[in-house]
Amino acid sequence: MKTRTDNLYTLLDRLRQAKIHYRVRNDREGAVSVDVVVPGERWEIDVLADGSVEVEVFKSDGSLFDQAKLNDLFDRFTD
Repeated sequence: MKTRTDNLYTLLDRLRQAKIHYRVRNDREGAVSVDVVVPGERWEIDVLADGSVEVEVFKSDGSLFDQAKLNDLFDRFTD
């Protein structure tokens, strides 16, 4: 019989078997989040209390910036 946590354990097992580093966090009510960083991408995977899975992928275009970019970022995201 499949339980609501099966998707979470299956995901974690697949990541371990693939030797992909991940971090588990619990800051969204009703979900366990798994953060994955691979070259050029970051994945945010949420396994919800009902067993459903949501995946968001962030891809890098390879652009690199110097330290001045930090000022731009802080200006954009500071109240």
